[in-house]
Amino acid sequence: MSVLRTLSKHPDLNSATALVVKANGMLAFIARGFENRSREVLLHLAKRLPLPVENEHSRPRIDLIVFLMDMRSQHSVETVRSSLAYVDVNFFLGKVCFLAVGDKTVKHQSTEMYTLKQLADSYSSPLFHAELESTERRAVIAQRLLHMLKVAAGLVPGVSALALSSLIRPSFMTEIERC
Repeated sequence: MSVLRTLSKHPDLNSATALVVKANGMLAFIARGFENRSREVLLHLAKRLPLPVENEHSRPRIDLIVFLMDMRSQHSVETVRSSLAYVDVNFFLGKVCFLAVGDKTVKHQSTEMYTLKQLADSYSSPLFHAELESTERRAVIAQRLLHMLKVAAGLVPGVSALALSSLIRPSFMTEIERC
């Protein structure tokens, strides 16, 4: 049970690997967005961190970590918070993002968007919101994650993950920011 490190393994030629940490089975919409894109993108799933040690030698280098949080479940957010302790600080230089899934309507949320934004800001990582009902929105989020993954893996010439993370703006604003 070790901490995930950014440069602990050599990269595979022309490939990028994303690790999606999720508390429950909400990944279908992301997987659909990544399918038929290219053979260079690999997607691995974990319910929480740390990852098991027994398969570490066969595991590819992880280029991007996506923490998936269900806004309707406080357990999902707590799982992400506990998993963050097993991520090396260098991952937070453009190789981590948070994805909040669920309705923006207050009646269905157990976690406020402001709390999730504070969590993402405390780790200097972007937070995206995805609504499951809209296929267009799912496609946009999957495309955004795919682009982040390629940049984090070094597959986009002239753009570093650190530069990209400083340019990414959240897809929403809280009520406090609007005032």
